[in-house]
Amino acid sequence: MTSPFDRSVFINCPFDDDFAPLLQAMAFCVVYLGFFPRLAPENADNSAARLDRIIELIRGSKYGIHDLSRCKFSDTDQYARMNMPFELGLDHACRKFGTGGLADKVILVLEHAKYDYQKTLSDISGWDIKVHNGSFEKSMLHVRTWLVAHGAEKIGQSRIQGKYADFQGWYWKRELAAGSSENDIREYPTTEFIVAMHEWMDAGQPL
Repeated sequence: MTSPFDRSVFINCPFDDDFAPLLQAMAFCVVYLGFFPRLAPENADNSAARLDRIIELIRGSKYGIHDLSRCKFSDTDQYARMNMPFELGLDHACRKFGTGGLADKVILVLEHAKYDYQKTLSDISGWDIKVHNGSFEKSMLHVRTWLVAHGAEKIGQSRIQGKYADFQGWYWKRELAAGSSENDIREYPTTEFIVAMHEWMDAGQPL
């Protein structure tokens, strides 16, 4: 599926089971508004190094969503997770030093609780950081508001959430009918889930 630069949204966030509901809700919002979510795992079989793949995605996406909610220690024996702020830095540098359309890149930064980012990335103090408190509804709302502010169709949040519920019902029925178990469906990668979102849209948003 071809993803044009001016409709591509790079999503930089944790790829674990706990964060999956937020990621999937944000991705649906992106798709429903007519854009293409771009995630690092989508080209995981590429022979290029992971960092090169990420740079390729950043350069190919006008929009960047960066979630910093997992940058702190979960206990005293663990290191902070720095991938997310590092990729935010790459995206910001691409915007600042890039030429042509890269200079028009726009960035949304999310965090779990207000001012959490100041403990690990105080250099972005003054940016309009949005807080989701671990809520997929708030994450979706922030993405919707941000994309609308940058030219997306002005569709209401309640409608998007309702359509997301419709999509989930359709997707689960389809996968169960194809022989998947409920556990299978829960284990399928988000990239596969996103492909199904586009298929659902192309099919006319069936129930």
